[in-house]
Amino acid sequence: MRDEVDELVEAWTRERSDLDLAPVAVFSRISRLARHLDLARRAAFTQHGIESWEFDVLAALRRAGVPYELSPGRLLRETLVTSGTMTNRVDRLAARGFVERYPDPEDRRGVIVRLTAEGKTAVDGAFEALLEAEKTFLAGLPTKDRTKLAALLRTLLAPFS
Repeated sequence: MRDEVDELVEAWTRERSDLDLAPVAVFSRISRLARHLDLARRAAFTQHGIESWEFDVLAALRRAGVPYELSPGRLLRETLVTSGTMTNRVDRLAARGFVERYPDPEDRRGVIVRLTAEGKTAVDGAFEALLEAEKTFLAGLPTKDRTKLAALLRTLLAPFS
């Protein structure tokens, strides 16, 4: 089976046979797959009335488990954004009724952000739709290959963790 990356590598090989093009064969495919995944994510989230950044915050709260709440600092670590960005995001999610703030019982100066029932419904629906799309992407790979691919990608990502 051939794809457009094979053609790209062949063209570069013809033009720059002095270079090792093995990374292009891997990362051009990852880049193309990431683009398709991004489109599927947007479609899944749009179907449930949320944007990607909203999903990131709501999903962090949902993964926290009952009562689905985190401090803003913990949300920062979970979503890798700045405090100003997080404040803006929480404000916007609160305005939509997806989260609520309340005083932190452990720190009088702090607040806790909690997922509302409406937020939980939105993030659960979006996550289910995303999983269906991702399953479609993986449908051509046997389970053992999926496990192997996940392990290989983990190895590639390890230096960035």
